[in-house]
Amino acid sequence: MEALNEEEEYNWREVKLPSLIPVVPPPELDRETGERRRGRDIIIAIDHGPNSKHAFDWAVAHLCRLADTIHLVHAVSNLRNEIVYEMTQGLMEKLSVEAFEVAMVKTQARIVEGDAGKAICKEAERLKPVAVVMGTRGRGLIQSVLQGSFSEYCFRNCKAAPVIIVPGKGISFRTKHVMLYCLLFPSLHVWELEFGF
Repeated sequence: MEALNEEEEYNWREVKLPSLIPVVPPPELDRETGERRRGRDIIIAIDHGPNSKHAFDWAVAHLCRLADTIHLVHAVSNLRNEIVYEMTQGLMEKLSVEAFEVAMVKTQARIVEGDAGKAICKEAERLKPVAVVMGTRGRGLIQSVLQGSFSEYCFRNCKAAPVIIVPGKGISFRTKHVMLYCLLFPSLHVWELEFGF
């Protein structure tokens, strides 16, 4: 078993992925500085749910470009659980191959231990990506607002990069707007937005 890397209350394990190396042309010169531009780092928070896969698909289709590196991050409560590690490794390998086939991007993967929101924010601080992309957990709107969610936590607390929350496929247009208002204007009452009181 691979050794756990421990930092101040922050444990993680690298995930071995297939070595898919995109053929990347030499980086272009940046007009302003004259230096070579390198690819961007993009974090995608994943789990085993369909909304996470939808967020991954959206990021690969709309955000990634040649020479970028996708960092797949999955938060778990216990890194020592080999069954969870193996399941997550299989998922990350599949997503890595898909990202390579669709967008010709490199992929790195890491499983982090702890609260999902805090762990993803720490990864963003470490990597300084151009964006952190995540889906929603699929809980109801009122339940998410009352209990909080890891995507809301990241939206409010991630200072290292902008957070892009990709709503699930089955969410209505009106509900997407209510979710956006709840994130942007937390003082509004959700029932005023949802039910028009």
